[in-house]
Amino acid sequence: MLQQGKKKLPRQGISRILIRGTNWVGDAVMTLPAVASVRTAYPRAHISILAKPLVSDVYKLFSSADEIIIYRKELDTAPGVIRLARILRKKKFDAAILLQNAIEAAIIAFVAGVKIRAGYNSDGRGLLLTHSIKRTEKIKKAHHVAYYLEMVNALGCPPVSQEMYLQAKINRVTAQSVLRTFIPLEEKPVAVIAPGAIYGPAKRWFSERFATVADNLKKDFDCRVILLGGGDDWGIAQQVREQASTDLINLAGKTTLREAIYLISQSLLFIGNDSGLMHIAGALNIPTVAVFGSTNPVTTSPVGEKTIIVRKEVPCSPCLEKTCPTDFRCMDAVTVDDVLAAVHDILKRD
Repeated sequence: MLQQGKKKLPRQGISRILIRGTNWVGDAVMTLPAVASVRTAYPRAHISILAKPLVSDVYKLFSSADEIIIYRKELDTAPGVIRLARILRKKKFDAAILLQNAIEAAIIAFVAGVKIRAGYNSDGRGLLLTHSIKRTEKIKKAHHVAYYLEMVNALGCPPVSQEMYLQAKINRVTAQSVLRTFIPLEEKPVAVIAPGAIYGPAKRWFSERFATVADNLKKDFDCRVILLGGGDDWGIAQQVREQASTDLINLAGKTTLREAIYLISQSLLFIGNDSGLMHIAGALNIPTVAVFGSTNPVTTSPVGEKTIIVRKEVPCSPCLEKTCPTDFRCMDAVTVDDVLAAVHDILKRD
């Protein structure tokens, strides 16, 4: 008999906790305070995070988890889910905290025999949860950091700061070594531009404008500009490189996420769209200029004390569409001068 309506987790009798992480880099960054809250509530528990390969390095580098269980691609099928649940069953978890909203997360925890299964009552999974947290309209409109924190706080985990200060967890010697691996002879400061966005083209500012910004960065700050992103971002990054007058280094798809994190941590500045790397830069407290169009900065702005959002109000934004259904006016309204003004502003503060 499932016990519906319970909220707070017991403080006793929980020694092994499974946290189902989120699937996207930016979301994973925004769950870190929630993970820290669980650790504060259960300081002696063995905490494992189940995460897709794409985000595993976020949790490895920046969380206090004891173990990262990789949710490999071959397990992302109906038979694979059963196999994964059997693997998890052997680990004998006392509780599962599901940061991912999908019903799949609840099914896996249920089949794995985890007695306490907690999370938001999203995606029709309420009956599979023993500790179901209602998603109110208010919390759905909150910043995603607060969204995940609210869930674990409702479960009885204590409030923690939303500030992350991830730069304190970066080994500077290792980060410098990674920088020299990709730019062996460069002594100038490095600026990072991330012109892609995995969610879809509606989140991407124009490549030719990024290129003009890069040219101005070289002129104004005498810095080396590198382009970062995933494998799917190589094409858009190459467009920026070819449209720029200055020589840019296109590393999109050529680094691991961990290497990209190290490179960003050593940079003078980060400029990009609403993307996972934008969230990493903000949380690392690197001066960050983020261009927003189709998405909502109220819920997904970068955290950190050194961030500026560049966005123009238009009636159809935020639409949250992957592809613009009209004339892309939200991005067209953002000019090169807008972004450069934000760059000069943020670097003056540093």
